[in-house]
Amino acid sequence: MGRRVSILIAGLLCVFGLTRCTSGDRPDFLALATAGTGGVYYLLGGSIAEIWSRDLPNQIAVAEVTGGSVENLSLLLADQVEVVFSMGTNALEAHAGSGSFQGEGLGEVRTLVALYANVLQLASREGSGVTTLSDLAGRRVSVGAPGSGTEVGARNLLAANGIDYEDFEPQRLNFNETANALRDGTVDAGFWSAGPPTSSIMDLATARPIRLISLTQAEIEQTASIDPTVRSDIIPADAYRGQASQITTLSTPNVLVVRADMADELAYALIEAILDAQEELEAVHPVARQISVEYTLEASPIPLHPGVVRYMEEYGHEVPTRLIATP
Repeated sequence: MGRRVSILIAGLLCVFGLTRCTSGDRPDFLALATAGTGGVYYLLGGSIAEIWSRDLPNQIAVAEVTGGSVENLSLLLADQVEVVFSMGTNALEAHAGSGSFQGEGLGEVRTLVALYANVLQLASREGSGVTTLSDLAGRRVSVGAPGSGTEVGARNLLAANGIDYEDFEPQRLNFNETANALRDGTVDAGFWSAGPPTSSIMDLATARPIRLISLTQAEIEQTASIDPTVRSDIIPADAYRGQASQITTLSTPNVLVVRADMADELAYALIEAILDAQEELEAVHPVARQISVEYTLEASPIPLHPGVVRYMEEYGHEVPTRLIATP
């Protein structure tokens, strides 16, 4: 909130002539939808907004707290924000007009840049008896905040492996609420979909012994059969206190998504500023080391914005046909 306020103050000073503006008499405000304050989206989003506000002439970017991917894409399709964080799963649904976006948004969204792998993390209280996915039956489980990519990822994993919401007591809590509920014993297990290490899990593991739950390859393959963006991934050993070995899980790419009708010049400037400041973003969170042209070309689940295609081609990169939107 403090970061957002400082950015707004800077914009107002510019508007009213109390400080020097880079170009033009009034700034353009650019809203970046992130997620809850306990995850990586919010942390990186605030830094990206600062970079855009600092480096782009006449742009004032503001990072918005939201419920996560599904809400973000709904805001984008409603033209209420300009850029959103999203899991690849949800971005593909919005592009195809399927899943959470059945019958809406067909072909209206584009990738600005792929960021890093969004890792599904399932944790239980040590001693609760929840050590495998099937152990969730009959338990109290946080599946993520309403409108979040975490809930979509959890639901896909569970449904693909024969577990329905009727089989346990679902709680729709955000990252911090999930950590607090596990600490207090009001839930037995909880899902996060975020790049490890995730701050709310770090805080939880410091306060109380927890167990991170590995998935089997069969469970991952079953999930990939209904979500083509899913791949096998790991949480490295010692990502959290008391975690002695690596954990097998799944991930989907995280992407920044914009509307297809964003001006090409703006999309070009936004991705250029992010890639130029990658080392700065790495200092904010280590997952940012994945941000690159190469990762975007490999992982983006939907076509790139034409301004991004132009940026990549001007820097000598070949863009696959699947990432070039047809007119």
